[in-house]
Amino acid sequence: MNIKTYEPKYCQQVYHLFYETVHKINQKDYNKKQLDSWAPLTTDLKKWCQSLLDNYTIVIESNETTEKTNNKKIIGFGDITKEGYLNRLYVHKDHNGKGIGTLLANELETHAISLGLLEITTHASITAKPFFEKRGYKLITKQTVERNGQQLINYVMKKQTKNTP
Repeated sequence: MNIKTYEPKYCQQVYHLFYETVHKINQKDYNKKQLDSWAPLTTDLKKWCQSLLDNYTIVIESNETTEKTNNKKIIGFGDITKEGYLNRLYVHKDHNGKGIGTLLANELETHAISLGLLEITTHASITAKPFFEKRGYKLITKQTVERNGQQLINYVMKKQTKNTP
């Protein structure tokens, strides 16, 4: 496995991972309409992928290659803003529970520390909340957000960095 900085060539593969992961991993906590609103089958890939370029975004490549392109398979990705908002952290549905989320979170948190940030904020799904709690994130509030006409519950969570006095 290799951690790499996101590049536009990963766009389609990363969106596919996002879609598949949301629909498989989160189905125990959200209904089909909610999942479809969170991760629609089709989206404006140019806009979505630009949002990854706007942040510090990393991917984890496996040693496997994809059948279509013979490129390394992306098995996880995550991004964080320069203000310390951990926006996305997703692990391929077939690779959950193998430490990939931890590798991604470690790298994103290290980046936040290198920027001198005092805290990291995220909006964790019901499914992801226990992962972030184990990493020391504290619950700030439960909230309901609207996405494409659907109401979804998530949790605003914060973690102090090593930069905090």
